[in-house]
Amino acid sequence: MTDPRRWSLARQLLALQAGVVVLAVALAAGLAYADARRDSERSAAQQVTAIALSIADSPLVAEALDSGDPSAALQPYAQRVEQDTGVDFVVVMRPDRTRLTHPVPERIGQKFVGTIGPALDGRTFTETYTGTLGPSVRVVTPVLDGGPGGRVVALVSVGITLDRVGNQVSEQLPVLALAALVVLGLAVLGTALVTRRLARVTQGLGPEELSRMYTYYDAVLHSVREGLLLLDEQGRVRLVNDEAARLLDLPDGVSGADVAAAGLPPGLAAALASGRELTDEIHLASDRVLVVSSVPASADGRLLGRVVTLRDHTDLVTLGGELDTTRDLAESLRSQAHETANRLHTVVSLIELGRTEEAARFAVEELEAAQALTDRVVSAVEEPVVAAVLLGKAAVAAERGVDLVLDPATALDAETLAGSGVTARDLVTVLGNLVDNAVDAAAGVTGEPAGTPVRRVDVLVAVEPGDGANGTDGETLVVRVADTGPGLDAEATAQAFRRGWSTKDDGGRLHGRGLGLALVGQTVHRLGGTVDVGRDVGAVFTVRVPVGARAAAPR
Repeated sequence: MTDPRRWSLARQLLALQAGVVVLAVALAAGLAYADARRDSERSAAQQVTAIALSIADSPLVAEALDSGDPSAALQPYAQRVEQDTGVDFVVVMRPDRTRLTHPVPERIGQKFVGTIGPALDGRTFTETYTGTLGPSVRVVTPVLDGGPGGRVVALVSVGITLDRVGNQVSEQLPVLALAALVVLGLAVLGTALVTRRLARVTQGLGPEELSRMYTYYDAVLHSVREGLLLLDEQGRVRLVNDEAARLLDLPDGVSGADVAAAGLPPGLAAALASGRELTDEIHLASDRVLVVSSVPASADGRLLGRVVTLRDHTDLVTLGGELDTTRDLAESLRSQAHETANRLHTVVSLIELGRTEEAARFAVEELEAAQALTDRVVSAVEEPVVAAVLLGKAAVAAERGVDLVLDPATALDAETLAGSGVTARDLVTVLGNLVDNAVDAAAGVTGEPAGTPVRRVDVLVAVEPGDGANGTDGETLVVRVADTGPGLDAEATAQAFRRGWSTKDDGGRLHGRGLGLALVGQTVHRLGGTVDVGRDVGAVFTVRVPVGARAAAPR
Protein backbone atom coordinates (compact mmCIF):
# COMPACT_ATOMS: atom_id res chain seq x y z
CA MET A 1 0.00 0.00 0.00
CA THR A 2 1.27 3.47 -0.85
CA ASP A 3 2.61 5.46 2.09
CA PRO A 4 0.10 8.31 2.69
CA ARG A 5 3.02 10.65 3.32
CA ARG A 6 4.01 10.21 -0.32
CA TRP A 7 0.57 11.18 -1.62
CA SER A 8 0.13 14.46 -3.45
CA LEU A 9 -0.93 17.48 -1.43
CA ALA A 10 -4.37 17.39 -3.08
CA ARG A 11 -4.84 13.70 -2.23
CA GLN A 12 -3.74 14.20 1.36
CA LEU A 13 -6.09 17.15 1.70
CA LEU A 14 -8.96 15.10 0.24
CA ALA A 15 -8.34 12.28 2.73
CA LEU A 16 -8.05 14.71 5.63
CA GLN A 17 -11.14 16.68 4.69
CA ALA A 18 -13.14 13.52 3.99
CA GLY A 19 -12.19 12.18 7.43
CA VAL A 20 -13.10 15.45 9.10
CA VAL A 21 -16.41 15.62 7.21
CA VAL A 22 -17.35 12.02 8.09
CA LEU A 23 -16.44 12.61 11.73
CA ALA A 24 -18.38 15.88 11.82
CA VAL A 25 -21.45 14.34 10.17
CA ALA A 26 -21.32 11.31 12.48
CA LEU A 27 -21.00 13.56 15.53
CA ALA A 28 -23.85 15.74 14.30
CA ALA A 29 -26.02 12.70 13.66
CA GLY A 30 -25.24 11.37 17.15
CA LEU A 31 -26.07 14.69 18.72
CA ALA A 32 -29.27 14.88 16.68
CA TYR A 33 -30.26 11.38 17.83
CA ALA A 34 -29.53 12.23 21.47
CA ASP A 35 -31.49 15.45 21.13
CA ALA A 36 -34.40 13.63 19.53
CA ARG A 37 -34.41 11.07 22.34
CA ARG A 38 -34.26 13.80 24.95
CA ASP A 39 -37.12 15.58 23.23
CA SER A 40 -39.11 12.32 23.15
CA GLU A 41 -38.54 11.73 26.86
CA ARG A 42 -39.55 15.33 27.61
CA SER A 43 -42.67 14.92 25.47
CA ALA A 44 -43.46 11.61 27.17
CA ALA A 45 -43.09 13.24 30.60
CA GLN A 46 -45.45 16.01 29.60
CA GLN A 47 -47.91 13.48 28.21
CA VAL A 48 -48.02 11.22 31.29
CA THR A 49 -48.22 14.26 33.59
CA ALA A 50 -51.29 15.54 31.79
CA ILE A 51 -52.93 12.10 31.88
CA ALA A 52 -52.11 11.55 35.56
CA LEU A 53 -53.55 14.93 36.55
CA SER A 54 -56.71 14.22 34.57
CA ILE A 55 -57.18 10.88 36.28
CA ALA A 56 -56.51 12.35 39.74
CA ASP A 57 -59.16 15.01 39.13
CA SER A 58 -61.73 12.57 37.71
CA PRO A 59 -64.96 12.17 39.86
CA LEU A 60 -64.94 8.52 38.89
CA VAL A 61 -61.76 7.92 40.86
CA ALA A 62 -63.17 9.68 43.96
CA GLU A 63 -66.39 7.64 43.82
CA ALA A 64 -64.48 4.37 43.33
CA LEU A 65 -62.21 5.07 46.29
CA ASP A 66 -65.30 5.45 48.52
CA SER A 67 -66.80 2.15 47.30
CA GLY A 68 -66.22 -1.22 48.86
CA ASP A 69 -64.18 -2.58 45.89
CA PRO A 70 -62.30 0.31 44.20
CA SER A 71 -60.42 -2.00 41.83
CA ALA A 72 -63.61 -3.22 40.22
CA ALA A 73 -64.41 0.26 39.00
CA LEU A 74 -60.89 1.61 38.50
CA GLN A 75 -59.22 -1.29 36.60
CA PRO A 76 -61.51 -1.06 33.50
CA TYR A 77 -61.12 2.71 33.56
CA ALA A 78 -57.32 2.48 33.71
CA GLN A 79 -57.22 -0.02 30.83
CA ARG A 80 -59.35 2.28 28.65
CA VAL A 81 -56.99 5.19 29.38
CA GLU A 82 -53.99 3.02 28.48
CA GLN A 83 -55.56 2.05 25.17
CA ASP A 84 -56.74 5.56 24.28
CA THR A 85 -53.53 7.42 25.19
CA GLY A 86 -50.87 4.84 24.31
CA VAL A 87 -49.22 4.87 27.73
CA ASP A 88 -47.80 1.63 29.12
CA PHE A 89 -49.38 1.70 32.56
CA VAL A 90 -51.87 3.55 34.73
CA VAL A 91 -51.59 2.59 38.40
CA VAL A 92 -53.93 3.91 41.07
CA MET A 93 -52.68 3.07 44.57
CA ARG A 94 -53.46 3.80 48.16
CA PRO A 95 -51.04 5.96 50.16
CA ASP A 96 -49.49 2.76 51.57
CA ARG A 97 -48.38 1.73 47.95
CA THR A 98 -51.16 -0.92 47.57
CA ARG A 99 -52.03 -1.12 43.87
CA LEU A 100 -55.67 -0.73 42.94
CA THR A 101 -54.98 -1.01 39.16
CA HIS A 102 -52.18 -2.49 37.03
CA PRO A 103 -51.67 -3.58 33.39
CA VAL A 104 -51.01 -7.05 34.78
CA PRO A 105 -54.14 -7.90 36.84
CA GLU A 106 -52.25 -10.43 38.99
CA ARG A 107 -50.20 -7.58 40.46
CA ILE A 108 -53.24 -5.72 41.79
CA GLY A 109 -53.04 -5.60 45.55
CA GLN A 110 -49.25 -5.77 45.55
CA LYS A 111 -46.97 -2.92 46.54
CA PHE A 112 -46.05 -0.22 44.02
CA VAL A 113 -42.33 -0.11 43.17
CA GLY A 114 -41.00 3.44 42.92
CA THR A 115 -40.81 6.79 44.61
CA ILE A 116 -43.94 8.24 46.15
CA GLY A 117 -42.61 10.58 48.85
CA PRO A 118 -43.16 13.89 47.03
CA ALA A 119 -46.66 12.81 46.02
CA LEU A 120 -47.56 12.02 49.64
CA ASP A 121 -46.56 15.62 50.38
CA GLY A 122 -49.10 16.78 47.79
CA ARG A 123 -46.68 17.42 44.88
CA THR A 124 -46.68 15.98 41.37
CA PHE A 125 -43.28 14.79 40.14
CA THR A 126 -41.75 12.82 37.27
CA GLU A 127 -38.85 10.39 37.22
CA THR A 128 -37.19 7.69 35.13
CA TYR A 129 -37.39 4.49 37.11
CA THR A 130 -37.04 0.76 36.56
CA GLY A 131 -40.18 -0.90 37.82
CA THR A 132 -41.89 -4.21 37.21
CA LEU A 133 -42.38 -3.32 33.50
CA GLY A 134 -38.79 -2.18 33.02
CA PRO A 135 -37.28 1.32 32.77
CA SER A 136 -39.95 3.94 32.23
CA VAL A 137 -40.67 7.65 32.31
CA ARG A 138 -43.35 7.99 34.97
CA VAL A 139 -45.27 10.61 36.91
CA VAL A 140 -46.80 10.26 40.37
CA THR A 141 -49.51 12.68 41.46
CA PRO A 142 -51.70 12.73 44.58
CA VAL A 143 -55.51 12.31 44.70
CA LEU A 144 -56.92 14.72 47.27
CA ASP A 145 -60.27 14.56 49.03
CA GLY A 146 -62.61 17.50 48.99
CA GLY A 147 -62.16 18.37 52.66
CA PRO A 148 -60.27 21.30 54.20
CA GLY A 149 -56.50 21.01 53.72
CA GLY A 150 -56.76 18.55 50.83
CA ARG A 151 -55.86 15.19 52.46
CA VAL A 152 -54.08 12.66 50.19
CA VAL A 153 -56.41 9.69 49.83
CA ALA A 154 -54.69 7.94 46.87
CA LEU A 155 -51.90 8.22 44.33
CA VAL A 156 -51.96 7.95 40.51
CA SER A 157 -48.86 6.88 38.53
CA VAL A 158 -48.80 6.96 34.73
CA GLY A 159 -45.76 5.87 32.73
CA ILE A 160 -44.28 5.09 29.31
CA THR A 161 -41.47 2.57 29.05
CA LEU A 162 -38.16 3.68 27.56
CA ASP A 163 -38.52 0.99 24.92
CA ARG A 164 -41.59 2.74 23.59
CA VAL A 165 -39.72 6.09 23.69
CA GLY A 166 -36.83 4.46 21.82
CA ASN A 167 -39.23 3.12 19.22
CA GLN A 168 -40.60 6.63 18.68
CA VAL A 169 -37.05 7.96 18.19
CA SER A 170 -36.21 5.06 15.86
CA GLU A 171 -39.07 6.12 13.62
CA GLN A 172 -37.14 9.37 13.08
CA LEU A 173 -33.84 7.63 12.30
CA PRO A 174 -34.46 7.29 8.52
CA VAL A 175 -35.00 11.04 8.27
CA LEU A 176 -31.87 11.70 10.35
CA ALA A 177 -29.85 9.23 8.29
CA LEU A 178 -31.08 10.70 5.02
CA ALA A 179 -30.19 14.24 6.18
CA ALA A 180 -26.76 13.04 7.32
CA LEU A 181 -26.12 11.34 3.96
CA VAL A 182 -27.17 14.46 2.05
CA VAL A 183 -24.88 16.64 4.17
CA LEU A 184 -22.06 14.12 3.82
CA GLY A 185 -22.53 13.93 0.04
CA LEU A 186 -22.53 17.69 -0.37
CA ALA A 187 -19.48 18.05 1.86
CA VAL A 188 -17.55 15.33 0.01
CA LEU A 189 -18.54 16.86 -3.35
CA GLY A 190 -17.33 20.29 -2.23
CA THR A 191 -14.12 18.76 -0.90
CA ALA A 192 -13.58 16.92 -4.19
CA LEU A 193 -14.02 20.13 -6.18
CA VAL A 194 -11.59 22.02 -3.94
CA THR A 195 -9.15 19.12 -4.14
CA ARG A 196 -9.40 19.03 -7.92
CA ARG A 197 -8.61 22.72 -8.05
CA LEU A 198 -5.70 22.24 -5.65
CA ALA A 199 -4.37 19.32 -7.68
CA ARG A 200 -4.39 21.49 -10.81
CA VAL A 201 -2.62 24.33 -9.01
CA THR A 202 0.02 22.14 -7.34
CA GLN A 203 0.51 19.91 -10.41
CA GLY A 204 -0.13 16.85 -8.27
CA LEU A 205 2.95 17.42 -6.11
CA GLY A 206 3.18 16.41 -2.48
CA PRO A 207 3.98 18.76 0.44
CA GLU A 208 7.59 17.59 0.68
CA GLU A 209 8.09 17.99 -3.06
CA LEU A 210 6.55 21.48 -2.98
CA SER A 211 8.71 22.47 -0.01
CA ARG A 212 11.85 21.11 -1.65
CA MET A 213 11.00 22.74 -4.98
CA TYR A 214 10.39 26.11 -3.32
CA THR A 215 13.66 25.88 -1.39
CA TYR A 216 15.67 24.97 -4.51
CA TYR A 217 13.99 27.56 -6.75
CA ASP A 218 14.32 30.30 -4.18
CA ALA A 219 18.01 29.50 -3.75
CA VAL A 220 18.52 29.50 -7.52
CA LEU A 221 16.69 32.80 -8.03
CA HIS A 222 18.78 34.50 -5.36
CA SER A 223 22.12 33.06 -6.45
CA VAL A 224 21.94 33.02 -10.26
CA ARG A 225 24.11 35.69 -11.87
CA GLU A 226 21.58 36.53 -14.55
CA GLY A 227 18.74 38.97 -14.05
CA LEU A 228 15.28 37.46 -14.16
CA LEU A 229 11.88 39.15 -14.41
CA LEU A 230 8.58 37.28 -14.50
CA LEU A 231 5.61 39.15 -15.97
CA ASP A 232 2.03 37.91 -15.86
CA GLU A 233 -0.38 37.99 -18.80
CA GLN A 234 -1.49 41.53 -17.83
CA GLY A 235 2.09 42.82 -17.97
CA ARG A 236 2.54 43.13 -14.20
CA VAL A 237 5.85 42.29 -12.55
CA ARG A 238 5.44 39.15 -10.46
CA LEU A 239 9.03 38.25 -9.62
CA VAL A 240 12.36 40.07 -9.59
CA ASN A 241 15.48 38.22 -8.54
CA ASP A 242 18.42 39.88 -6.80
CA GLU A 243 20.51 40.27 -9.95
CA ALA A 244 17.68 41.93 -11.91
CA ALA A 245 17.08 44.38 -9.05
CA ARG A 246 20.79 45.20 -9.03
CA LEU A 247 21.12 45.61 -12.80
CA LEU A 248 18.02 47.81 -13.08
CA ASP A 249 18.39 49.64 -9.72
CA LEU A 250 14.82 48.66 -8.86
CA PRO A 251 13.32 49.69 -5.51
CA ASP A 252 11.76 47.25 -3.06
CA GLY A 253 8.09 46.41 -3.44
CA VAL A 254 8.08 46.47 -7.24
CA SER A 255 6.32 43.11 -7.39
CA GLY A 256 2.74 43.54 -8.60
CA ALA A 257 3.43 46.86 -10.33
CA ASP A 258 2.67 47.39 -13.99
CA VAL A 259 5.77 47.13 -16.15
CA ALA A 260 5.33 50.75 -17.25
CA ALA A 261 5.35 51.96 -13.62
CA ALA A 262 7.97 49.62 -12.18
CA GLY A 263 10.91 52.01 -12.55
CA LEU A 264 12.42 50.29 -15.59
CA PRO A 265 14.41 52.30 -18.14
CA PRO A 266 11.95 53.87 -20.63
CA GLY A 267 13.26 51.95 -23.64
CA LEU A 268 13.14 48.61 -21.85
CA ALA A 269 9.70 49.32 -20.34
CA ALA A 270 8.32 50.17 -23.80
CA ALA A 271 9.81 47.00 -25.31
CA LEU A 272 8.31 44.80 -22.58
CA ALA A 273 4.96 46.58 -22.68
CA SER A 274 4.71 45.89 -26.42
CA GLY A 275 4.44 42.16 -25.69
CA ARG A 276 6.76 41.18 -28.52
CA GLU A 277 9.49 38.59 -28.16
CA LEU A 278 12.98 39.95 -27.57
CA THR A 279 16.12 38.06 -28.49
CA ASP A 280 19.42 39.43 -27.21
CA GLU A 281 18.39 43.06 -27.63
CA ILE A 282 20.73 45.73 -26.34
CA HIS A 283 19.22 48.14 -23.80
CA LEU A 284 20.79 50.81 -21.64
CA ALA A 285 20.07 50.98 -17.92
CA SER A 286 21.80 53.54 -15.73
CA ASP A 287 25.53 52.94 -16.34
CA ARG A 288 25.07 49.44 -17.73
CA VAL A 289 24.56 47.88 -21.15
CA LEU A 290 22.12 44.97 -20.88
CA VAL A 291 21.30 42.16 -23.27
CA VAL A 292 17.59 41.46 -22.88
CA SER A 293 15.55 38.45 -23.99
CA SER A 294 11.84 37.95 -23.46
CA VAL A 295 9.91 34.77 -24.27
CA PRO A 296 6.34 33.67 -23.50
CA ALA A 297 5.77 31.29 -20.60
CA SER A 298 2.93 28.79 -20.99
CA ALA A 299 1.66 25.60 -19.38
CA ASP A 300 -0.88 23.14 -20.80
CA GLY A 301 -1.40 25.47 -23.75
CA ARG A 302 -2.32 28.41 -21.51
CA LEU A 303 -0.26 31.61 -21.59
CA LEU A 304 0.98 32.47 -18.11
CA GLY A 305 3.04 35.54 -18.94
CA ARG A 306 6.61 36.16 -20.04
CA VAL A 307 10.09 35.38 -18.78
CA VAL A 308 12.60 38.21 -19.20
CA THR A 309 16.33 37.57 -18.79
CA LEU A 310 18.95 40.29 -18.37
CA ARG A 311 22.70 39.94 -18.88
CA ASP A 312 25.24 42.60 -18.08
CA HIS A 313 27.31 43.23 -21.21
CA THR A 314 28.80 46.55 -20.17
CA ASP A 315 32.34 45.21 -20.11
CA LEU A 316 31.78 43.24 -23.30
CA VAL A 317 30.51 46.30 -25.18
CA THR A 318 33.42 48.34 -23.86
CA LEU A 319 35.84 45.63 -24.95
CA GLY A 320 34.02 45.46 -28.28
CA GLY A 321 34.57 49.17 -28.79
CA GLU A 322 38.20 48.79 -27.84
CA LEU A 323 38.49 45.84 -30.20
CA ASP A 324 37.01 47.93 -33.01
CA THR A 325 39.57 50.63 -32.27
CA THR A 326 42.38 48.09 -32.13
CA ARG A 327 41.23 46.52 -35.37
CA ASP A 328 41.04 49.91 -37.06
CA LEU A 329 44.46 50.80 -35.67
CA ALA A 330 45.93 47.52 -36.87
CA GLU A 331 44.47 48.14 -40.29
CA SER A 332 45.91 51.63 -40.23
CA LEU A 333 49.31 50.34 -39.20
CA ARG A 334 49.21 47.79 -42.00
CA SER A 335 48.38 50.53 -44.46
CA GLN A 336 51.05 52.78 -42.98
CA ALA A 337 53.57 49.97 -43.22
CA HIS A 338 52.71 49.65 -46.87
CA GLU A 339 52.96 53.44 -47.31
CA THR A 340 56.22 53.54 -45.37
CA ALA A 341 57.65 50.87 -47.65
CA ASN A 342 56.71 52.99 -50.65
CA ARG A 343 58.35 56.04 -49.12
CA LEU A 344 61.44 54.06 -48.18
CA HIS A 345 61.71 52.86 -51.77
CA THR A 346 61.42 56.48 -52.85
CA VAL A 347 64.26 57.51 -50.51
CA VAL A 348 66.43 54.60 -51.66
CA SER A 349 65.73 55.45 -55.30
CA LEU A 350 66.67 59.11 -54.73
CA ILE A 351 69.91 58.03 -53.09
CA GLU A 352 70.69 55.66 -55.93
CA LEU A 353 70.13 58.56 -58.35
CA GLY A 354 72.67 60.59 -56.38
CA ARG A 355 70.07 63.04 -55.14
CA THR A 356 70.86 62.67 -51.45
CA GLU A 357 69.66 66.10 -50.41
CA GLU A 358 66.17 65.49 -51.82
CA ALA A 359 66.14 62.06 -50.17
CA ALA A 360 67.04 63.49 -46.76
CA ARG A 361 64.51 66.32 -47.08
CA PHE A 362 61.75 63.89 -48.10
CA ALA A 363 62.48 61.57 -45.16
CA VAL A 364 62.64 64.37 -42.60
CA GLU A 365 59.37 65.92 -43.77
CA GLU A 366 57.55 62.62 -43.30
CA LEU A 367 59.01 62.11 -39.83
CA GLU A 368 58.22 65.65 -38.76
CA ALA A 369 54.59 65.37 -39.91
CA ALA A 370 54.08 62.13 -37.97
CA GLN A 371 55.95 63.32 -34.89
CA ALA A 372 54.19 66.69 -34.73
CA LEU A 373 50.79 65.16 -33.89
CA THR A 374 52.31 62.76 -31.39
CA ASP A 375 54.17 65.56 -29.63
CA ARG A 376 51.06 67.72 -29.61
CA VAL A 377 48.89 64.98 -28.08
CA VAL A 378 51.44 63.88 -25.50
CA SER A 379 52.19 67.44 -24.39
CA ALA A 380 48.51 68.42 -24.10
CA VAL A 381 47.08 65.19 -22.62
CA GLU A 382 49.07 63.63 -19.80
CA GLU A 383 46.55 60.84 -19.17
CA PRO A 384 48.15 57.95 -21.13
CA VAL A 385 44.90 56.10 -21.89
CA VAL A 386 43.22 59.21 -23.31
CA ALA A 387 46.37 60.14 -25.27
CA ALA A 388 46.53 56.63 -26.72
CA VAL A 389 42.89 56.86 -27.82
CA LEU A 390 43.52 60.16 -29.58
CA LEU A 391 46.62 58.84 -31.36
CA GLY A 392 44.80 55.69 -32.39
CA LYS A 393 41.81 57.64 -33.68
CA ALA A 394 44.17 59.98 -35.56
CA ALA A 395 45.77 57.02 -37.30
CA VAL A 396 42.37 55.58 -38.19
CA ALA A 397 41.19 58.95 -39.46
CA ALA A 398 44.30 59.36 -41.58
CA GLU A 399 43.76 55.94 -43.08
CA ARG A 400 40.26 57.01 -44.10
CA GLY A 401 41.46 60.28 -45.53
CA VAL A 402 40.29 62.43 -42.61
CA ASP A 403 42.45 64.94 -40.77
CA LEU A 404 42.08 64.74 -36.99
CA VAL A 405 43.11 68.12 -35.60
CA LEU A 406 43.72 68.69 -31.89
CA ASP A 407 42.47 72.11 -30.81
CA PRO A 408 45.31 74.29 -29.47
CA ALA A 409 43.31 74.87 -26.28
CA THR A 410 43.39 71.17 -25.45
CA ALA A 411 44.96 70.61 -22.04
CA LEU A 412 44.31 67.78 -19.61
CA ASP A 413 46.77 66.65 -16.99
CA ALA A 414 46.41 63.43 -15.03
CA GLU A 415 45.96 65.20 -11.68
CA THR A 416 43.09 67.34 -12.96
CA LEU A 417 41.35 64.31 -14.44
CA ALA A 418 41.78 62.35 -11.21
CA GLY A 419 40.25 65.18 -9.20
CA SER A 420 37.36 65.74 -11.60
CA GLY A 421 35.48 62.61 -10.61
CA VAL A 422 35.55 61.44 -14.24
CA THR A 423 37.48 58.22 -14.80
CA ALA A 424 39.72 57.63 -17.80
CA ARG A 425 37.30 54.89 -18.85
CA ASP A 426 34.36 57.34 -18.85
CA LEU A 427 36.36 59.84 -20.89
CA VAL A 428 37.41 57.14 -23.37
CA THR A 429 33.75 56.13 -23.80
CA VAL A 430 32.67 59.71 -24.50
CA LEU A 431 35.67 60.80 -26.58
CA GLY A 432 36.08 57.56 -28.50
CA ASN A 433 32.45 57.31 -29.59
CA LEU A 434 32.19 60.99 -30.54
CA VAL A 435 35.38 60.81 -32.62
CA ASP A 436 34.27 57.56 -34.28
CA ASN A 437 30.98 59.16 -35.34
CA ALA A 438 32.73 62.35 -36.48
CA VAL A 439 35.27 60.40 -38.59
CA ASP A 440 32.46 58.36 -40.14
CA ALA A 441 30.55 61.55 -40.95
CA ALA A 442 33.57 63.36 -42.41
CA ALA A 443 34.77 60.34 -44.39
CA GLY A 444 31.40 60.00 -46.08
CA VAL A 445 31.54 63.45 -47.69
CA THR A 446 32.38 63.57 -51.40
CA GLY A 447 33.43 66.63 -53.42
CA GLU A 448 35.58 69.45 -52.13
CA PRO A 449 34.33 73.02 -52.25
CA ALA A 450 37.01 75.58 -52.91
CA GLY A 451 38.99 76.54 -49.79
CA THR A 452 37.14 74.11 -47.51
CA PRO A 453 38.88 71.13 -45.86
CA VAL A 454 36.10 68.65 -46.49
CA ARG A 455 37.35 65.71 -44.42
CA ARG A 456 38.33 67.05 -41.01
CA VAL A 457 37.58 66.38 -37.33
CA ASP A 458 38.46 68.94 -34.63
CA VAL A 459 38.84 67.71 -31.05
CA LEU A 460 38.99 69.73 -27.83
CA VAL A 461 39.50 68.25 -24.35
CA ALA A 462 40.00 70.77 -21.56
CA VAL A 463 38.91 71.92 -18.13
CA GLU A 464 37.33 75.35 -18.32
CA PRO A 465 36.75 77.68 -15.37
CA GLY A 466 33.16 78.31 -14.36
CA ASP A 467 31.48 81.52 -15.40
CA GLY A 468 27.89 80.85 -14.33
CA ALA A 469 27.01 79.55 -17.79
CA ASN A 470 25.47 76.12 -18.29
CA GLY A 471 24.21 76.04 -14.73
CA THR A 472 27.58 75.83 -12.94
CA ASP A 473 29.98 78.22 -11.25
CA GLY A 474 32.75 75.62 -10.80
CA GLU A 475 35.22 74.14 -13.24
CA THR A 476 33.82 72.11 -16.11
CA LEU A 477 35.39 69.31 -18.11
CA VAL A 478 34.63 70.05 -21.76
CA VAL A 479 34.86 67.62 -24.67
CA ARG A 480 34.06 69.14 -28.06
CA VAL A 481 34.16 67.19 -31.33
CA ALA A 482 33.32 68.90 -34.62
CA ASP A 483 33.33 67.38 -38.09
CA THR A 484 32.92 68.53 -41.67
CA GLY A 485 30.23 65.99 -42.41
CA PRO A 486 26.64 66.66 -43.44
CA GLY A 487 25.54 67.52 -39.87
CA LEU A 488 22.24 66.62 -38.17
CA ASP A 489 18.84 68.17 -38.70
CA ALA A 490 16.44 68.89 -35.82
CA GLU A 491 14.70 65.49 -36.04
CA ALA A 492 18.00 63.58 -36.15
CA THR A 493 19.33 65.63 -33.22
CA ALA A 494 16.30 64.65 -31.11
CA GLN A 495 16.85 60.95 -31.91
CA ALA A 496 20.66 60.88 -31.85
CA PHE A 497 21.05 59.57 -28.29
CA ARG A 498 18.32 56.96 -28.52
CA ARG A 499 19.58 53.40 -28.54
CA GLY A 500 19.43 51.89 -32.01
CA TRP A 501 19.40 55.20 -33.95
CA SER A 502 22.07 55.45 -36.61
CA THR A 503 22.66 56.94 -40.04
CA LYS A 504 24.79 53.91 -41.00
CA ASP A 505 24.28 50.17 -41.35
CA ASP A 506 25.85 47.66 -38.99
CA GLY A 507 28.99 47.27 -41.04
CA GLY A 508 29.94 44.06 -39.28
CA ARG A 509 30.76 45.70 -35.92
CA LEU A 510 30.79 43.45 -32.90
CA HIS A 511 28.06 45.30 -30.99
CA GLY A 512 26.24 46.91 -33.92
CA ARG A 513 25.43 50.49 -34.79
CA GLY A 514 23.20 52.86 -32.87
CA LEU A 515 24.91 52.28 -29.52
CA GLY A 516 27.84 54.75 -29.49
CA LEU A 517 25.91 57.98 -28.98
CA ALA A 518 23.49 56.22 -26.63
CA LEU A 519 26.48 55.22 -24.47
CA VAL A 520 27.73 58.80 -24.60
CA GLY A 521 24.37 60.13 -23.46
CA GLN A 522 24.13 57.51 -20.72
CA THR A 523 27.64 58.20 -19.41
CA VAL A 524 27.19 61.98 -19.43
CA HIS A 525 23.83 61.70 -17.69
CA ARG A 526 25.37 59.47 -15.02
CA LEU A 527 28.15 62.02 -14.48
CA GLY A 528 25.63 64.82 -14.10
CA GLY A 529 26.70 66.59 -17.30
CA THR A 530 25.08 67.77 -20.52
CA VAL A 531 25.46 67.14 -24.23
CA ASP A 532 24.76 69.86 -26.78
CA VAL A 533 24.49 69.22 -30.50
CA GLY A 534 25.21 72.20 -32.71
CA ARG A 535 26.25 72.88 -36.27
CA ASP A 536 29.17 74.66 -37.93
CA VAL A 537 30.44 73.11 -41.16
CA GLY A 538 29.03 69.83 -39.93
CA ALA A 539 27.89 68.54 -36.55
CA VAL A 540 29.42 69.86 -33.32
CA PHE A 541 29.01 67.75 -30.15
CA THR A 542 29.86 69.51 -26.88
CA VAL A 543 29.95 67.61 -23.59
CA ARG A 544 30.19 69.48 -20.30
CA VAL A 545 30.66 67.69 -17.00
CA PRO A 546 30.95 69.64 -13.72
CA VAL A 547 34.26 68.77 -12.10
CA GLY A 548 33.80 66.71 -8.95
CA ALA A 549 30.04 66.29 -9.56
CA ARG A 550 30.01 62.56 -10.07
CA ALA A 551 29.06 61.78 -6.51
CA ALA A 552 25.94 63.92 -6.86
CA ALA A 553 25.09 62.74 -10.36
CA PRO A 554 21.70 61.05 -10.95
CA ARG A 555 21.69 57.29 -10.94
